[in-house]
Amino acid sequence: MIQKEHHIIISLASNINHEANLEAARTQLTQLLSEVHFTSAIYTEPVGTLRQEPYLNQLCKGTTALGMNLLNEVLKEIEKRLGRTHNEDGIVTVDLDLLEYDGERFHHRDWERNYVKDLINEL
Repeated sequence: MIQKEHHIIISLASNINHEANLEAARTQLTQLLSEVHFTSAIYTEPVGTLRQEPYLNQLCKGTTALGMNLLNEVLKEIEKRLGRTHNEDGIVTVDLDLLEYDGERFHHRDWERNYVKDLINEL
């Protein structure tokens, strides 16, 4: 039985130990997805947070046989594995957001952010 490959775009972000955390996330995503491509990573100013540390942001394009809900669960599990907690101090070890799944867009505010507009051209 041939499984359908779904085309996806994921946003990666970190505001602490930026390089190491995104590298760990890229490693996990490379194991999870097929036909993986990452954009360059750029620093951005924080939006809507008390912490003033910049974020390092990157986009990832790939394919997966996973359904959308299961993929989202796996992304949240990767965040936890890499040290993400949803505490109130604003530290974001790694944030992985599914921006697009088979052409359907999510996290609509993120699509308006300059880093997404700039990096999407690299995919």
